[in-house]
Amino acid sequence: MLSQMLTPAYLPFAFSFVLMIGIGLIEAIGLGLGQFDLDGDFSGDGDGGMLSWLGLGGELPILIWLTSLLGCFTLAGIALQQGMTAIGGAPLPWLGASGGALVAGAALNTFAANGLARILPGFETTVISTDDLLRQRGTILEGTARRGAPARAKVVDRHGQAHFVMVEPHDDSDAIPSGETALLVRREGQVFFAVPDRPASLRLP
Repeated sequence: MLSQMLTPAYLPFAFSFVLMIGIGLIEAIGLGLGQFDLDGDFSGDGDGGMLSWLGLGGELPILIWLTSLLGCFTLAGIALQQGMTAIGGAPLPWLGASGGALVAGAALNTFAANGLARILPGFETTVISTDDLLRQRGTILEGTARRGAPARAKVVDRHGQAHFVMVEPHDDSDAIPSGETALLVRREGQVFFAVPDRPASLRLP
């Protein structure tokens, strides 16, 4: 099978398999190190029927949906080429096989994605935007956060999910050392600005 996957007739499916593994690793890293905002969701009011048919109507994160689609495309393609080899003695050209596998894989992914959405209902409520972290408290993990020198902090959102962000003090004269908590009050790009959880008289110079 491995040698077959390296032939031109199977290359689209070998590529999709490698891509599926890569996205799966990214998703696993995201779950282990906190939300990286890589998971969008489709919950708009546009063509709801088409989104539902594609398996996107249940607000399943896009990376999980894409991983599922790539897996279904790979399985459909391999099954198609194996079937054509058994029937006709040779697989289809890669272009024709890719078209057939895409149609079959998309249809299969409809059931797979909808099933995942039911198994993992928490994604409907835990997928949040970066700005939802404002007014949450974070703990500085290492170093001291100063203006112009952000430090890494851990923030737990209202769903109990950990996020790791870069934090600077909101006031120029403040500094927030490792282990101290602070309230996130605004964001510029990827950096959050926070107010230390201590009286002004005790803040570091």
